[in-house]
Parts: sequence; C-alpha cells; structure tokens
Amino acid sequence: MSATNSDARKRGWQRDDPIDPQAVLAALDDDACRAILEATTEEPLTATELSERCNIPMSTAYRKVEMLTKAELVEERVRINTSGKHATEYRKSFDDVLVSVAGGGIEIEMTKPDGEIDSSATYAVADD
Repeated sequence: MSATNSDARKRGWQRDDPIDPQAVLAALDDDACRAILEATTEEPLTATELSERCNIPMSTAYRKVEMLTKAELVEERVRINTSGKHATEYRKSFDDVLVSVAGGGIEIEMTKPDGEIDSSATYAVADD
C-alpha cells in the first residue's frame, strides 16, 4: 500500500512524506494512545505529565507520543520555562478522524481544531 497526499497539498497541509494510514489506525486502536489523545484535548502536556495523568510508565508515554506524532495525531511544541529548562509538550492535533474504505483503498480525513487555517486533509491509499 502507498499513500498519496495530493488532496492534502491542495488544502494546504504541506507534507514531505505521505501519512501512513496504518500508523493512524494502529494509534487509534491502542488504549494508551487513546488515553493520551483524551488527556491532550484541552491542554498540551509533557511526557511526564502524560505518564502521571494516564497512569502509564514514562517509557510507554514516550513510545506512545512518538507513535502519535508519526501518525500526526499529536503536535509537538516546546514549553519555555523561566528556569531555562525547556520541555517538549504534546497536544491533540485534530477534532475528528474519518476513515473510509472504498475501491480497495483507505481514505483518512482529519479535521483540524476550529481556528486553524485548513480544516481537513484526505489521504488515499491504493494497493500497489
């Protein structure tokens, strides 16, 4: 399977690499990933905060945010602290994910939170 992102580029999402629909589906199927998505809906959280809030080990929190970042379901940002120690924080980067199966492919549409410039992107998957 290969993903295309021509529709995404038309709508303004610039991607160097096509999104991996399997990564999106795997992340959404994972209990810890879903807990992280729920926790990061209202506010960005660091891996330490996610570990505490989601009751998962730190190593798991780091693995899951990496999985979610690769699937583009969370955004990484730098939290600037006055102490000089900066931390990476994570926030859910979508409102909805719509998965459609048609014509031997999978299409994923993600709607961005209100206020963001481009509200959705579509990734079609075709069998090679």
